[in-house]
Amino acid sequence: MSEPRAYVAENNIQRERLRGLVTRLSDDDLSRTLDAGWTIAAVLGHLIFWDQRTLVLIDGWKRAPHGAAPRNIDQHDVDWINDSAKALCLALPPRTAARLAIATAEAVDRAVEGLSDAQVAANDAAGRPLNLFRAEHRREHLDEIEHALTKKASGN
Repeated sequence: MSEPRAYVAENNIQRERLRGLVTRLSDDDLSRTLDAGWTIAAVLGHLIFWDQRTLVLIDGWKRAPHGAAPRNIDQHDVDWINDSAKALCLALPPRTAARLAIATAEAVDRAVEGLSDAQVAANDAAGRPLNLFRAEHRREHLDEIEHALTKKASGN
């Protein structure tokens, strides 16, 4: 099993990867179409949404009675949420999505890092309704974006 807080370092790595990618993307790159009608900017909006979800749930959890576990949320039923958020993600101006992706990643990473060991244990005991390992989701979509940009550079 990995170190209990190994996600902190991985979150930081993927957030910095996000920052580096966003910094070098042009507005044309941000508007590039990906699979299923998404754009790079919309995928960044998708990351914003899920990071913001974790941030909001942590904030609510901190206001809950002392020692209360985070709400149990079905982590496997997310397609309807993604589809619902897609129109909002597509409506974001591309550069706004890029900047907000970094700002939200920074905020959620600080909130995750600030959880006490007891809070981390309570989240684990509740079936991990909060995904503290934000890097997993970032990595998936940063790989997707970089692959699309590589295809563009090669003329595909």
